[in-house]
Amino acid sequence: MPGIEKLPIEETLEDSPQTRSLLRVFEEDTAAVSSYCTQLYQAMQRIYDAQNELSAATHLTSRLLKEYDKQRFPLGGDDEVMSSTLQQFAKVIDELSSCHAVLSTQLADAMMFPITQFKERDLKGNTHTHTQTHTHHDVAINRYSRLSKKRDNDKVRAEAVEDVYTSRKKQHQTMMHYFCSLNTLQYKKKMALLEPLLGYIMNLSFTCFPSFLELWEQYGVCVCSVRQEMEEEVRQMQETIQDMERSCDLLYAPYEPDPNHSPVCRNLTQKQGYLYIRNKTGLVSSTWERQYFFTQGGNLMQQGRGEVAGSLVTDLDNSSVMAVDCDDRRFCFQVTSFDGKKMVTLQSESRKDCEEWIATINNISRRIYLSENAEELAARVNQSALEAVTPSPSFQQRHESLRPGSKGRVARAGSISSVGSEPSPALSVLSLDALVAPGTPIQFDIISPVSEENSGQNKTIAPSGRRSNPFGESRDDAEDNEDSILHQLFIVRFLGCMEVKTIESADVISETMRQILAARAIHNIFRMTESHLLVTCDCLKLIDPQTQVTRLRFPLSTVHQSSSHQDNKRLFGFVLQSGAAQGDNRAVCYIFESNNEGEKICDSIGLAKQIAFHSEMVRKKEQEKAKEKQQEELSKQRQIEKDLEEQSRLIAASSRSSNQPGPDGQFLVLSSSQSEDSDTGEEGKKKGESEA
Repeated sequence: MPGIEKLPIEETLEDSPQTRSLLRVFEEDTAAVSSYCTQLYQAMQRIYDAQNELSAATHLTSRLLKEYDKQRFPLGGDDEVMSSTLQQFAKVIDELSSCHAVLSTQLADAMMFPITQFKERDLKGNTHTHTQTHTHHDVAINRYSRLSKKRDNDKVRAEAVEDVYTSRKKQHQTMMHYFCSLNTLQYKKKMALLEPLLGYIMNLSFTCFPSFLELWEQYGVCVCSVRQEMEEEVRQMQETIQDMERSCDLLYAPYEPDPNHSPVCRNLTQKQGYLYIRNKTGLVSSTWERQYFFTQGGNLMQQGRGEVAGSLVTDLDNSSVMAVDCDDRRFCFQVTSFDGKKMVTLQSESRKDCEEWIATINNISRRIYLSENAEELAARVNQSALEAVTPSPSFQQRHESLRPGSKGRVARAGSISSVGSEPSPALSVLSLDALVAPGTPIQFDIISPVSEENSGQNKTIAPSGRRSNPFGESRDDAEDNEDSILHQLFIVRFLGCMEVKTIESADVISETMRQILAARAIHNIFRMTESHLLVTCDCLKLIDPQTQVTRLRFPLSTVHQSSSHQDNKRLFGFVLQSGAAQGDNRAVCYIFESNNEGEKICDSIGLAKQIAFHSEMVRKKEQEKAKEKQQEELSKQRQIEKDLEEQSRLIAASSRSSNQPGPDGQFLVLSSSQSEDSDTGEEGKKKGESEA
């Protein structure tokens, strides 16, 4: 006989929609078998009733024939021949009646009893008791998912965990026994259909049709083999149920697993399980719905309990994922599509499950699933990311071991080059050291040194009578913002910053992005500080969106380069280097995430630098013109001073000559008319000179 379909008992704990769909098929089959067996039972009941009626009719006929002698017929006399003949027929019919009675008893035992037992015990015993356990488990897991993250209460959490443990254990055990009974039913339905027919054929072969005996022997062997298979299958299913009850006891409660005994697997490229998805019902309100999620290729799918197939949630290629705080719920993370237009907020059951989902989505976002050995490649990528953010001592040891002349370099290169397409570790370390200093710390939050400087400045300036600004903003900043031609505001989230060794390389920003994102993924740092980036012609400012306080201010002259990520356009960064006049020549690379505006922000920074450069050139030209004009005025002033000195010298000389004595030793005295004529002559001469 062909093989028998079975429900997988091992998948009862996961309780996936696929398993439920298969269970629904088995339940529909059970309902169809029940309907068919009811009709067959009614037909066999009619055969049994007909056989009983035939047995009763033959017995009545025999009794009436035997009572012929006792009848008194008015016209009939004593007919001995007729009486003896009827008595002989009565004996034969009486024997036939006895055979029919025996046949009725055999039909009741061999035909009616098996189908009645199958109909009353096996079919009615498979009631849907698991629906009640599902309801209790849903109520318990909903209560556990709503536990407050901010107002954590040990007693409330312990009660919720105990409720989930009890309901999940009861559901699991009920589902395992229910699966076992449905699998057993597949064997029993074959026997329940064959055994009544074989009993009927056996009775006919013994009474009327001896040729049916061969048919009974042939199919009787099949029924015996099916019974043996059923007993063996039931034994194996009972052992499986006992093993799963012992091994799954620790999985019923949503405890936080020990990282040493149950580490987080970061090499997954496929994952499935139940999550809560946040659905907005209004501007502020939202609801959480428990759905089954699974990854299929580069897509995130979801499937409800009553759905036959899954539906697309979002495309995971080039997407981003991070842990978030949402509605005071624990273990939440958010998936953002590559264009930043769609964001999906999900909640898992435990921290380990949340981290594994984040790692899996990160691996899918990098398209690792397209390679042949996806898990092996994911392990290498995560290992390289872990090594990229290794603390300073181990990083120095690895750096020393990879230098020329070291034995460790050969071993390391041999172990990695045998993998396949990865580059040489020596080259990767040398290129890394050329961009980022070994053991460089990474800053993941905004710590503004401007506030301390401003506080010191306010303390020094306050005694002079100038009022200090308690928000850390100065009057010069406001004047710069008012005088600036360019004002562009962007919403950004600070990912991190770290010191770099060069500002000339075009790969320094991408390498810094890789290390900061890897460090966030390895060390489970998912919180990001949101700010407003104000781009002006003088500086870049990070402003608090709530208080409008300037967190950081970067003079535009210190920004040397900026660029966005090649694949993920939401990521961008810029490199700063202070001037030598400030006594600090360090170069620091800042990395941010935007709402799909990375290229636009970089273009805005470039435009601001161009405007600042043009303004600086115009200012220099104006300064040169002003200097030339000042020099010209200065030269004119000097010429005037020379002329005045010359005139004063001539006047002094003429005055000395006029005061000299005459030849006779007497002074020459001019008359008033002569002196007036001389004065008018001098005034005319000066007027002519001024007109000229």
